[in-house]
Amino acid sequence: MKRLLIVSLLIISGQVYAQTLQQKIATAFGRLQADSQCSYASVSLTVLDAKTGEQVFAANPNMGLATASTLKTITSITAFNILGAGFRYQTQLGYAGEITADGTLNGDVIIKGAGDPTLGSWRYDQTHEAHILTLMTDALQAAGIKKINGRIIGDDSIFGTQSIPEGWIWQDVGNYYGAGTSGLCWRENQFDIKLRTGVVGNPVGISRTVPPMPYLTFKSELINGPDNSGDNAYAFLPIGSTVMYLRGSYAIDQEKKSISAALPDPAYDAALRLGDTLKKLGIIITNEPESAATLAAKTLALPVITKNLTIIQSPPLSRIVYWLNQKSINLYAEQLLKTIAWKQGRKPTTANGVEEVQKFWKARGIDPNTINTFDGSGLSPGDRVTTNTLAKILQSAKKESWFPDLYESLPVYNNMKMKSGSINNVLCYAGYQTSNGRELCFSIMVNNFNGSSRGIKEKIFRVLDMLK
Repeated sequence: MKRLLIVSLLIISGQVYAQTLQQKIATAFGRLQADSQCSYASVSLTVLDAKTGEQVFAANPNMGLATASTLKTITSITAFNILGAGFRYQTQLGYAGEITADGTLNGDVIIKGAGDPTLGSWRYDQTHEAHILTLMTDALQAAGIKKINGRIIGDDSIFGTQSIPEGWIWQDVGNYYGAGTSGLCWRENQFDIKLRTGVVGNPVGISRTVPPMPYLTFKSELINGPDNSGDNAYAFLPIGSTVMYLRGSYAIDQEKKSISAALPDPAYDAALRLGDTLKKLGIIITNEPESAATLAAKTLALPVITKNLTIIQSPPLSRIVYWLNQKSINLYAEQLLKTIAWKQGRKPTTANGVEEVQKFWKARGIDPNTINTFDGSGLSPGDRVTTNTLAKILQSAKKESWFPDLYESLPVYNNMKMKSGSINNVLCYAGYQTSNGRELCFSIMVNNFNGSSRGIKEKIFRVLDMLK
């Protein structure tokens, strides 16, 4: 009798707790919806029990909304499922031609990419530009090559010619966060432009680039902004042009004095840097570097490696996803999306990657119409996903062996493990939280808010505080 009483009390207390939690969330959510910043906004929230999938709270759960970077959680989880936590990219270095007795390669050195987004990245010890170039030069010297009577070629052909997803906007694509995909990435497909500020209203000067970019010229239409006006600088590089324009404004009190822009042809840049390194070692190269794109423009054939010299492996997927989510790296998400298509036997395009993500989750009971996207990063303002679907995908990951890697990859905001997402007048969060010992997962999206991002962020956090 006593045991029955205890069990009954536990059940009742659990029901009371669930009702109280739901009521607390409902009150806070209602306050957010009624706020003046959400007068013309679409707001959605789904909270699930992370273990059972039981719905704890839902408001507008089936409303398709722009996800911004919270879409990266779907890309990450799908990649873990399809590729595996231990998946590594493999970049080949080899040559086409013959090496003579005096060490002359009559042919081309080829860097053949496989889509590794980390090659040349500063985020990992084994991917640093200097380390990768040393691996390559060591392999070439070990092969006895002392002169190259040919070219250094960056072969990025595996991912085709379309590097920018169709849903991205012109204002984004010249900047580091809008860098396009490549079969042969290099230094995360970006470089830095050092600025020289001056008088408010006058153009900002360009002092140099890091590294030097001998194949680009720069025109600054960027205006010096007043103190506290922030970094509103954008880089623009018209397709096929070698002139990059800087536009917008840049506050004179900005400490960094630098912006990062997208490499137009990462494969060419990788070939150029390898060539420069070899020349410093006294190895003569008779011809200029090339990429698949530059060869195609000249209607020249892309040679194939006939002798492989070395294979450079990427860090495992688990570490790629770590930085993808910690620093919200759009490039990493887009590379993974194309790799998902490749792994599924499809041509590695963004569109095919999107289809494979939809197919994967459809097989697990999720309506593909609730994942209506143009990319894998969430940069496209046309992406539409429901909070119900995003929360379900988060919940599905909880039971997987790689879940600790996913969880570790999520940043901490408001003392909660969650991915943020923001584009113009959109702010979203998705992640995990424990409430009185109960593990929860959630997705909240606010589209078309007005006023400051800081203001709406604080108000969203007040709702999420109810999950603590």
